[in-house]
Amino acid sequence: MNKDVVLSELNFKAVRSSGAGGQNVNKVSSKVVLNFDLVNSKGLTDDEKSLLQTKIATKLTQDGILILTSEEDRSQLKNKEKVIKKFFKLLENALVVPKERKETKIPRAVKEKRLNAKKVMSNLKQNRKKPNF
Repeated sequence: MNKDVVLSELNFKAVRSSGAGGQNVNKVSSKVVLNFDLVNSKGLTDDEKSLLQTKIATKLTQDGILILTSEEDRSQLKNKEKVIKKFFKLLENALVVPKERKETKIPRAVKEKRLNAKKVMSNLKQNRKKPNF
């Protein structure tokens, strides 16, 4: 992933925030909406694109556009910085390929312990029978 190229492909839009806040909310556009076109991105390889499309499929639109928002602060600049951090964190987490699990062998001591327990139980049950004279 080439961060500089991806950063240049981001589209930002300032929108009025929702919720309580008095006059400031009504006149200031402090909410920032980030749009990223995953399908047409030149900063990502084809493998990364396919991996991202499967891992963050719920966050993508039908056209393959990722939309993130931030409206935590009253400052548009702070919201823009936060949404960029959120975006790159999302990409980094989604691009991590989990290690394949290797099956471990059952230790020899465990096998021997199980077989010894079976022998003890067998002897116990044999001793319950009536003697055969």
